[in-house]
This record gives sequence, C-alpha cells and structure tokens, in this order.
Amino acid sequence: MTWSVVLSRQAVKDAKKLKEAGLKRQAEKLLWLLKENPLTTPPKYEKLLGNLKGFYSRRINIQHRLVYSVDVNSWLPKKKRVGIDNFQSTIVN
Repeated sequence: MTWSVVLSRQAVKDAKKLKEAGLKRQAEKLLWLLKENPLTTPPKYEKLLGNLKGFYSRRINIQHRLVYSVDVNSWLPKKKRVGIDNFQSTIVN
C-alpha cells in the first residue's frame, strides 16, 4: 500500500530552494520513501520531542532535514516543511 504525501504551501516554497541548492534529488528520494512507508529504515528517522512531538525528521544532508508527521487514521503522511534553515523554526501549523 502506498501513502499520499501532502505538502504545505511553505514546503512547496522550500522545495524551490532545495532545487537551487542542488538537493532536489535527495529530497525526492526521501519523498518516494515516505510514499512507500513513512516509518521504514534505512535511512533512519528521528522522533522529535517537545513542541515537535508527533513529528519525524529525516536528513536530506548534514544541514537540511525533511520534517513530517504521519496521520495513521487517514493513511496520509503530511510533510510540514523542508528544513532549509533551522528545522525548529520552519514548522507550520
């Protein structure tokens, strides 16, 4: 079973920045993995804590992360925003 990935408006803007930074291919690979199974490893994912509880993070590279949540009730992973800057400041409600 495949999952659906829903991008926020901000995630779409961040995707354009990833393309400019030459990271589009790595981000697309991660999105493909999310569609197959958002909790599969490798690559490993991290469960986030604190005000980001309920979100997961995967590294695009050493500087950038893809932060997402998984809605198991609707089988719909929701990607909140690609971490172009510090990922903690990029979560959009």
